[in-house]
Amino acid sequence: MAFVTTLLRRRPRLLLVLLLVGTAAVYLTNLSSQKWGNAFYAAAVQAGSVSWKAFLFGSSDAANSITVDKPPASLWIMEISVRIFGLNSWSVLAPQVLLGVLSVGILYATVERKFGYGAGLLAGLVLALTPTVALMFRYDNPDALLTLLMVCAAWSMLRALDDGRTRWLVLTGVFVGFGFIAKQLEVFLPLPGIALAYLLFGPPQVGRRIRQLLAALAALVVSAGWWVAIVQLTPASDRPWVGGSKTNSILDLTLGYNGFGRLTGNEGRGGGRQVPSRQDTEQMFPGGFSGFGGRTGITRLFADAQGGQIAWLIPAALVLAIAGIVLRGRAPRADFRRAWYVMWGVWLVGAGVVFSFMSGTFHAYYTMTLAPAIAAIVAVGAVDLWSTRERNWARIVLALTLLLTTATSFAFLNRTPDFLPWLRWTVMVAGVVAALALLVRPVRIVAVVAILAALGGPIAYVAQTIATTHSGGGPSAGPSIQRQPQARSGGGVESTVPAADVTALLEHNASSYTWVAATVGSNAAAGYQLATQDSVMPIGGFSGGDPSPTLAQFEQYVHDGRVHYFIGGSQGSKGRPSDIAAWVDRTYDSRTVGNATVYDLTAAPK
Repeated sequence: MAFVTTLLRRRPRLLLVLLLVGTAAVYLTNLSSQKWGNAFYAAAVQAGSVSWKAFLFGSSDAANSITVDKPPASLWIMEISVRIFGLNSWSVLAPQVLLGVLSVGILYATVERKFGYGAGLLAGLVLALTPTVALMFRYDNPDALLTLLMVCAAWSMLRALDDGRTRWLVLTGVFVGFGFIAKQLEVFLPLPGIALAYLLFGPPQVGRRIRQLLAALAALVVSAGWWVAIVQLTPASDRPWVGGSKTNSILDLTLGYNGFGRLTGNEGRGGGRQVPSRQDTEQMFPGGFSGFGGRTGITRLFADAQGGQIAWLIPAALVLAIAGIVLRGRAPRADFRRAWYVMWGVWLVGAGVVFSFMSGTFHAYYTMTLAPAIAAIVAVGAVDLWSTRERNWARIVLALTLLLTTATSFAFLNRTPDFLPWLRWTVMVAGVVAALALLVRPVRIVAVVAILAALGGPIAYVAQTIATTHSGGGPSAGPSIQRQPQARSGGGVESTVPAADVTALLEHNASSYTWVAATVGSNAAAGYQLATQDSVMPIGGFSGGDPSPTLAQFEQYVHDGRVHYFIGGSQGSKGRPSDIAAWVDRTYDSRTVGNATVYDLTAAPK
């Protein structure tokens, strides 16, 4: 213990290096087993690595028939990696790991600057060991870049809270704006906390604070708006269809399917996702259900689908945020520590309420947005109370926080009794003993035991996540929980892995065609495109619901000899995509090749 204490005092930079290198090592372990991760996005990465137009718009295919249903910023980093290193799982996923290491490092720097390296190390450790964080920084969904930009926005705003300079607020707006180009409106979830903290506690006079926040807003609009303007102003005939939208508009996608539709459940057909009707879901889940996320309500984040992903330390964060604000007492208005707790606390509570009650499609990994706030509050709150542990109330709050965390961990681990059955009892005993010791004699060894008890469950979940292969649109960290319907599976059908003879067929004379094949839905098309590295048209977008292309457009493509094969078997949603499949089946003969039904669109019609 003396060695650890000496190391903490004399070698903080070494410990930071160990934290960052350890994070990278853990996240890189077994990375290739993920293969493409979410093939829907991996196919877009492949497209953007060979076509700058696909790069700019975020197209699913290099021939630019349709985009993915998100803006492309998260794809850009992976696409540059693939341009340099070629297409493979490491070139796609390793950049995501780098984003994770950067997020941990920036959160450390944010905390350490005002609260010391002990708090910084604890914050970075908590973030790195949050199960859904460890999962998504090894995956090719947009959430990795989104989280990094949120952490960067928090860093710059806290610099503004320290010295009141406008440049930090402008930089905050820039980070949020680029976050919009990563995942649209989700980046706005932390904004109430960020803006409120500066409005209430920023150093300048109130009039200047308001002007500075308006400058930050202007920077946000410019940082996001340049790309939105390009999409909106480019003639529809010169760019791909905006996937997930009903009207081929990025604004429609932003406000509809990816915006208010997620909150209300009225997502429509954008993206082709078949959300159950309210009548059906009320019969299946009285009290409310949202696609893939279980029952809506205040306890949603602790339910089977989400609890083990994110909620281990939420009770601790709430208690410590309140205690931290109370601890500041009658401090001056611009007190930095109070501003810290308000900013992160409103971030956590506001985003948590949105996730708890949104009625549209909801995946457990969305809760990654909460992780920086949880880590920042827990680290600083624990260190603040520890530094005042000579006060009885501080020891009581620390002990209560640990007991709440221990009970939460036991409950989550008890949901999977066959997964490390000894761990829940070990966590329980260690947590109770450490809590009692905090009341009697709060020495450093007790703090170490408390941290291990609090992080024992998340560590086990992260280890299980690293050892498990994940794929598809809705991955989940940790062991499988079977009680919760749809607890581990996400939206959409996983991509097809084509047989070798199908791949060979598509690759033959591929350069003569704009699309070597077409099939209904991006998930189906992704597997063929990744296998051949040639353009495959994803009819209807994500799972076949978008009006792209129309039947008339597709007939013209076939007439012009631009599409070689149609691959059957994929089922789109009701509407034009199924009309295309029906037209192909009426017009052309099929044959079975490997695991696919193939129509040669260059052959003579029936």
